[in-house]
Amino acid sequence: MSRIRSVATSALEVNRRTVLAAAGAVSLSAGVGYALRPTDSEAATGTGDAPVAHSRQATAQAPLAPYTKGTTLASVAAPRNSSGYRRLGDGPGWKRVVREELATPKSGRANRRTPLAAFVQFTDLHLMDVQHPLRWEFLRSAQMQSWRPHEALTVPGAISLVERVNALKGAPVTGAPLHFVMTTGDNTDNNAHSELEWFMKVMSGGRITPNTGDPRHYEGVQNSGLKLYWQPDSTTRDSDKALGFPHLKGFLAAAIREVRSPGLKLPWYSTAGNHDALALGTYGSHGDRYLAEAAVAGRKLMNVPPADAKKVLDSINNATDPKGTGYRDFLKAHARSMRSVTPDEKRAPYTQADYLKAHLDPAHQGLGPVGHGYSSANLDAGTQYYAFRISDDVIGISIDTTDPGGHYTGSVGTAQLKWLDRTLKDNKDSYAVVFSHHTSKTMDNTRPDPARPTEKRHGGAEVLSVLGAHTNVLAWVNGHIHKNVITPHKASGGRSFWEISTASHVDYPHLARIVELVDNKDGTLSLFTTLIESAAPHRTDFADLSQTGLAALYRELAFNAPGASKALAGGTADRNAELVLRKG
Repeated sequence: MSRIRSVATSALEVNRRTVLAAAGAVSLSAGVGYALRPTDSEAATGTGDAPVAHSRQATAQAPLAPYTKGTTLASVAAPRNSSGYRRLGDGPGWKRVVREELATPKSGRANRRTPLAAFVQFTDLHLMDVQHPLRWEFLRSAQMQSWRPHEALTVPGAISLVERVNALKGAPVTGAPLHFVMTTGDNTDNNAHSELEWFMKVMSGGRITPNTGDPRHYEGVQNSGLKLYWQPDSTTRDSDKALGFPHLKGFLAAAIREVRSPGLKLPWYSTAGNHDALALGTYGSHGDRYLAEAAVAGRKLMNVPPADAKKVLDSINNATDPKGTGYRDFLKAHARSMRSVTPDEKRAPYTQADYLKAHLDPAHQGLGPVGHGYSSANLDAGTQYYAFRISDDVIGISIDTTDPGGHYTGSVGTAQLKWLDRTLKDNKDSYAVVFSHHTSKTMDNTRPDPARPTEKRHGGAEVLSVLGAHTNVLAWVNGHIHKNVITPHKASGGRSFWEISTASHVDYPHLARIVELVDNKDGTLSLFTTLIESAAPHRTDFADLSQTGLAALYRELAFNAPGASKALAGGTADRNAELVLRKG
């Protein structure tokens, strides 16, 4: 029998409030995993004890069976026509590829394997306040893909992903219960309070009105009359309609209409990304106050000459404006070109403390755990990293790779790197899965943290070195690059692990990933990765502007977005895979 910790219904009825508050336990339906958050002190500072497995008597479970319905093993959205604006429909599923770079798979393992853990990864949801005054949609005049025609639909799109996970009856390979969902950052897009509230409600449940400014109608680039942007409600012959994008009267009213999220039926944990920590995902939190004031003000820049847009784009890509002072000066210089919009305090940037408080708010607890991994000690210490127990045999570790000094690439400070090393050492008898936003190759930003100016910052190579020094590390799961990439890492002494980078849910093909950990009982372990799409149908109906219809349209518009990469699904070996490892 699996050593996945299970919870009996009767056990949940005993002192449930105390268990939730003290240990971070998650109340679930019988047979689904029990997660244990570490003590507050360890979560924040690393000075407390390591996560401890609290013994529980396993309850009887029904025989496990694979569950592939609703996964990309069964079907994947695919174009139905070959030119112009391409409509989507049901396509064939993606096969599973066995990856044996780190260990040789042994025959008969399917009959021997025992599940250790199973979870879902969300990443790069980019829930987006598309009417926000600071947004740089105007960069599209220099780079077409800098603005996406589907951006107004991020909320219904994310809700549909929640609905997909809720419909899963078990893990695709083992049929084991799913333990939790982990978000690996860029949950929001503009670092705005409005977006943070939407994210918390998408994940934990609630009614959401994805609109700011004027409550009666949309105010932004898509009803500006500018041909640079898709004008869905208008007959204007804009640049996207010239490519076949439809005229959809009522689209904008539908996009800002109230929607409802059922909330996840699993516990969920959170990891921050650069868009959750920095203005526009780029500008340091200690930058000029002008940007914070402009965020809630009533003026929005929608169009600039291509040469001017390229200057801003170059400053972003070349990391020459990490604090946003150059962007401040740019906005001031183009003040006369701005258009009036309705001011809204909800668009104010949120701080790290605001982010933590939102997770700790009982209104957003859903199925827990309390704080979704974060604790009051994180709030006191100003940290966003923690460890938690997934099952008897597996711990999870969430690290914070955002750099408060600015720019969209990442790093970690010395204190966090030492905490990571110590946590892995203290839990050497448990397998470990590490979560972050940035990938090992996108951690090259060593700007000092303004709150800790004397602390050294460390890049991806140093994180890889720490992970490779511990035989219990199985995987490093991350996002940021909006592309499926699975990378084997061989370390000294035969130690090895897999880096699993997953595509976003804002750029096509709009994916999340299920990860299953199994013991093959032959000296090897396997990590199974299975991609999932949202629950929205592949085929769209332009007359259907319901919540579900918008979620389907979200996917199709993203597929057709001008300039969008067609390679973000990755190769076949980066999608549905079996990743084999040697034990110990």
